[in-house]
Amino acid sequence: MSINATKWIWKDGDLVPWEEATAHVMSHALHYGSSVFEGIRVYASSQGPAFFRLDCHVRRFFDSAKINRIPLPVSREEMSAACRLVVAENELESAYVRPLAYRGYGALGLDPTDSPVEMIILAVPWGRYLGESGIEEGVDVCVTSWARIAPNTLPVMSKAGGNYVSSTFIHMEAKRNGYAEGIALGPDGLVSEGAGENLFLVRDGVLMTPALNGTLLSGITRDAVISLARDLGHEVREGPVPREMLYVADEVFLTGTAAEITPVRSIDRDSIGDGKRGPVTEAIQQAFFGLFSGVTEDRWGWLSGLGDPA
Repeated sequence: MSINATKWIWKDGDLVPWEEATAHVMSHALHYGSSVFEGIRVYASSQGPAFFRLDCHVRRFFDSAKINRIPLPVSREEMSAACRLVVAENELESAYVRPLAYRGYGALGLDPTDSPVEMIILAVPWGRYLGESGIEEGVDVCVTSWARIAPNTLPVMSKAGGNYVSSTFIHMEAKRNGYAEGIALGPDGLVSEGAGENLFLVRDGVLMTPALNGTLLSGITRDAVISLARDLGHEVREGPVPREMLYVADEVFLTGTAAEITPVRSIDRDSIGDGKRGPVTEAIQQAFFGLFSGVTEDRWGWLSGLGDPA
């Protein structure tokens, strides 16, 4: 998806013009993937621009940094304030916010500790990751030939740049074969997640999603969907999901900050259910997007405005 430049990027404590927010070609992260990041949505809500679960994203960012031994140059409160600042200064009503901390120019070699930590936060207008029509009509996906990384190889609980090499292979294979996205199995042959999304399936009104087993990211939208589904009266089960369950599901949908809640209408060219968005998926979508229109009460405290305390 192409990105439209905005005026300002927050970099190491200051707002700098977009074109001046640069990194050295000898940055450790460029050579070895030593970075952590987040994707955060700001919605044009009935009360003005509203971050969705900013505190959870900041917490996961700090967790990722700790796991990857990246000492951050800011506190959680300072990061939250910087996220709000860059949205406000770019005069955005809705946005995709991307904080990134990375090892910069220091020593060449695998040991990152002699390379300084740099940090940026950008905010850009961004539409539907899997297409505008996908939210209503659903998307076509495939089960990729690439398996997700094993729990004892890389720390998938962290949202680290190096981990996403796996995601790029999954996504590129799917796109090359005419699909919107790919679904990966874990090293045990069970369903893991999409290239950049968690996955849910519906069978007889019950929602099932792969458990957090070290092969998939603990998604913040995934967690919200579990709460919303239970609030709507649906049972949600987290556990092992064999591949064949995908083909006999009544509904399948993908979740993520970028993908939001996107129905899957076919997998490996086999229709899921009626081959269109199902009623459970639609109801969860309505509850989710209703948070920003004011139709759904934000009983969980998930929304925060630009002027709210950090």
